[in-house]
Amino acid sequence: MRALAAAIKWIMLVSGALTCTMFYAAVAPDASFRSTFGDELEGDAARLVVRNWGVLVGLVGMSLIWGALRPAVRGMALVLGGVSKTVFIGLLLARGAQYLTTQARIAIVVDALAVLLFLTYALSVRPSTRTAAPV
Repeated sequence: MRALAAAIKWIMLVSGALTCTMFYAAVAPDASFRSTFGDELEGDAARLVVRNWGVLVGLVGMSLIWGALRPAVRGMALVLGGVSKTVFIGLLLARGAQYLTTQARIAIVVDALAVLLFLTYALSVRPSTRTAAPV
């Protein structure tokens, strides 16, 4: 656990930087969607939603970087990143089986590892709520 606590800054920086790559979807929604899911976007509304998704996911990445550099907000950043990644994984596993042969499969593995490390770290540093037994 001490090794994880010592490395969490770098884990968050790497995870945050990888997550920030989704800003690409805001700039090139068709290419990003095709690269991640191996499918074509259809319609302007879909492009709008994918652009927005790219910005939101990119902001989660920025929050992980911020939390890595500012321990005071680390917990919030880990919760935000962990929940976002868990929802993405859950949705793909529940509703996106056809995408599990694309680059999305790599995202699932990397995100699952990040969530596992975030959760392990959070549980190992959480303050004890137990009180001392009366003497």
